[in-house]
Amino acid sequence: MSLTPPLASMVEAFQKLPGVGPKLAQRLAFHMLRQPNDFMDGFVQALLHAREQVHPCPVCFNLSGQSPCEICVNPHRQRQALCVVADPRDLLAVEKARTFSGLYHVLGGLISPLDGIGPEQLKIRELIRRLNPSLDETLSQQLPAGNDYPAVTEVILALPPSTEGDTTSLYLTRLLKPLEVTVSRIAFGLPVGGDLEYADSLTLSRALAGRQTL
Repeated sequence: MSLTPPLASMVEAFQKLPGVGPKLAQRLAFHMLRQPNDFMDGFVQALLHAREQVHPCPVCFNLSGQSPCEICVNPHRQRQALCVVADPRDLLAVEKARTFSGLYHVLGGLISPLDGIGPEQLKIRELIRRLNPSLDETLSQQLPAGNDYPAVTEVILALPPSTEGDTTSLYLTRLLKPLEVTVSRIAFGLPVGGDLEYADSLTLSRALAGRQTL
């Protein structure tokens, strides 16, 4: 017996989510249909609200509901240290470790020639601009007035220990070295090929503490 078309369409929509196969999609669809109308309405509104309000921060490119994001405008963050991550989910993983108190820069991916992703597709040019001690005019307008923003002295590459992560780290190291900043990479307490977002807080904390200068 096949599913009725509206239900089949719902299952198909769930299958488009990452990591959701046919069986899980079917369970989710049946679960949602058993929920009261107010739950369904709230769920749909939350999705629409997030899509309308959440955008990349113009400074660090983390996802946020404000511009610049909460981290960039936080006066208690250590502004001399900049942690470079591939994805906003990696940023959240580092934050959960509660070891790093500096700022972030989200590349938006990793260099992967096989997937057609080169340096031009990543936020590398924007990273170089952020390392200007005086900040360029665009960034000066985006950050709150009345604050003194010291120059970044250390760039921490918190990129996964994969082929793409190693390639991106090597490219950034060569690019950043002439800018007279310390370039380090988190220690490899992480499994080779693993993603930062799946690492536990203790492992990430030790990886950050044991970072090595490149």
